[in-house]
Amino acid sequence: MNELRIGYLPTMYHTSYILKSGEWGEKQSDLKVDWRLYATGPAMTEAFSKKDIDIGYIGLPPAMIAIDRGVPIICVSGGHVEGTVMIATKKYNPLKEYGEVHRVLEQFVGKKIGTPSRGSIHDVILRDLIEKLDLKGVTVENYEWAEFLPEALENGQIDAAVGTPSLLVAASQQMEVKMVLPPDVLWPNNPSYGILIRKELEKEAPLIMEFLKEHKKACTLIREKPSEAAKMVSREIRGLNVDFVEKTYAVSPKYCALLSREYIESTMAFLPVLKKLGYLKQHLQEKDIFETKYVKKIHPEAPHY
Repeated sequence: MNELRIGYLPTMYHTSYILKSGEWGEKQSDLKVDWRLYATGPAMTEAFSKKDIDIGYIGLPPAMIAIDRGVPIICVSGGHVEGTVMIATKKYNPLKEYGEVHRVLEQFVGKKIGTPSRGSIHDVILRDLIEKLDLKGVTVENYEWAEFLPEALENGQIDAAVGTPSLLVAASQQMEVKMVLPPDVLWPNNPSYGILIRKELEKEAPLIMEFLKEHKKACTLIREKPSEAAKMVSREIRGLNVDFVEKTYAVSPKYCALLSREYIESTMAFLPVLKKLGYLKQHLQEKDIFETKYVKKIHPEAPHY
């Protein structure tokens, strides 16, 4: 194999930007790496279905939906957990003032909460929470590009937003906002993103291992030397401030490549939720979603989440 096509999202705390910045793959004379940007996880699963990419950085719920549809992909590594936060304008009260998630969300009855596209991990977490708390009258507005959420919040098109840690940092630069529900409350240990591959790529096991080694190094860099990692990302994304990246890393600093037992169990807990929401038809099993043998070889130590 002399070309590897990697799908990535506009999410700065993924290791994709560090690997791109370090020109991974180009150092190997016989391998060309083609990095392809997608707006959302569902858009990336569509690319997988068309065989347009070989590897993808993606949230697990859209990946599970794709697997349910018959797209031949499998998760071979983790990357981050608890990457979903809920923010709102200053007139709304955060969890620390109310003490109960239900009371926080009650503020948005008759209001609109923005989130990335349907089937994204943020969308699934929010809809599940609204249903569990039996909150009538809370409207979920989906946006194809998550980058539009801060502007929608500032313009009053939505009253709150659910998305990645960078959503909080970006919105804070435009207006006064609060994190009303933190990452560890919305869905503990939720699989913020993982590394998915086309199953056909398993014929190239050494290449998978080489990629995961670099992915692990980048996870370690973010966790142990966030300032250095932030500089690499800011060089890759022109115009992006180093301080912005560091603040994003700090919102939910749980970075690791391993597929830990907690990571897998939290992912499997999405199955009944996805079925209830009508996103899944089959009863997927752990082996349908995960292949842990590759990452266990390059990450034999305990998880760092």
